[in-house]
Amino acid sequence: MKPSEIKIEKCPGGGECATQMHFARAGTITDAMRAVAESEQLTPEQVRREVAAGTLVIPANSVRLAAGVLRPIGIGLSCRCKINANLGNSPLGSDVESELHKLEVALRFGADTVMDLSTGRDIEAIRRAILARSPAPVGTVPIYEALTRVERAEDLTPELLLDVIAAQAEQGVDFMTIHAGILLEHIPLTTQRVTGIVSRGGVALAKWMLARHEQNPLYTHFDAILDIARRYDVTLSLGDGLRPGCLADANDAAQFAELGVLGELTLRAWQRDVQVMIEGPGHVPLDKIAVNVEKQREQCHGAPFYVLGPLVTDVAAGHDHIASAIGGALAAWAGAALLCYVTPREHLGLPDIEDVKEGVIAHKIAAHAADIARGRRDARARDDAMSRARFDFDWETQFALALDPERPRAMHDHAVGANESFSAAPYCTMCGEKFCSLRASRDLREGLKRTRKED
Repeated sequence: MKPSEIKIEKCPGGGECATQMHFARAGTITDAMRAVAESEQLTPEQVRREVAAGTLVIPANSVRLAAGVLRPIGIGLSCRCKINANLGNSPLGSDVESELHKLEVALRFGADTVMDLSTGRDIEAIRRAILARSPAPVGTVPIYEALTRVERAEDLTPELLLDVIAAQAEQGVDFMTIHAGILLEHIPLTTQRVTGIVSRGGVALAKWMLARHEQNPLYTHFDAILDIARRYDVTLSLGDGLRPGCLADANDAAQFAELGVLGELTLRAWQRDVQVMIEGPGHVPLDKIAVNVEKQREQCHGAPFYVLGPLVTDVAAGHDHIASAIGGALAAWAGAALLCYVTPREHLGLPDIEDVKEGVIAHKIAAHAADIARGRRDARARDDAMSRARFDFDWETQFALALDPERPRAMHDHAVGANESFSAAPYCTMCGEKFCSLRASRDLREGLKRTRKED
């Protein structure tokens, strides 16, 4: 189903709730649900049931659906594991065209969702351009834009935060990170951490609460946020403002205290038919990843889990996309539904085009590996086709099946060099003709066939 073919359902009897969860609970299968069912090889009724239960979300702002731009996707354990690519400028660089180029590369190599995390100039223009160009769901962190409008975090007001959330929803943002789970009483729990509070939104809210001795305004005004989300069907990505920023801080009291609040907020959102997914860490050792997923599923009632990494080591600077993909594969196997990519430039600077490509591919590998391990229907079909192509020395099919077709083709062409006759040879330059095990296996197979015929 093409985006332009998606029909927008209207609420029975009118009203201001236009969410997929609202329709699902009313027994209505929307076109967006049908599109997800078709792409995920599920029945429309299964999609409806899971959206109604909150275990599957369809981030699809009604404004973008009406514009015919958005291609609806499902995020949940019954669907393929999805990956998100972060875009956006910083106060130190990038512009609209640069971010659109990153968007194009991210989508080309397999990003399922994108987030505009701009904190520099022209935030609204960049977001508007990405929303107009992206068929994938687009997310934001509204507090970033709010922070650009004040001198200090302490100057934020609930009214400003709600104004920014409402404006972004009206513009068409499909999902938003809302750091409503970090509370005033959680802040002392972070004082013994090695890296403190690493979430930009989380630390801004912590500074605001300590300066004013008041509770988190996103928590106290959560019902107003739900009103906005209901009107435009914005999926709330409940943010982990206290995620661990290093291995030493993983699974601590602060992280899990916030998670408990996110579980409470999930139920409050569901009571208003608002879709929710939960954000998770962060930096976590391999042996603690499964515990994170299990706690999230238990405390947040099965809402889809969206993890940043997690990075499994703190010493992979320049290669953090690999550390993140390792953790992401494990998290997805354990039950995470959406992986947020990390690029090689994590902790070092704003990603460039090549960083975006490397980050997307690394996490696409992680998500695909998890789908295979979870036994998802037909997840291994592409791998089996690749194996057959390798055994047949069918180079073109191998290139076409690769997650990054450009790189293996370039590597193969480099190996061929000036010897053009090698391009069709039944062996590669690693082993050559004499030591090629696949060639030898083919010869053995042919020999056995001849032997059987003679017998």
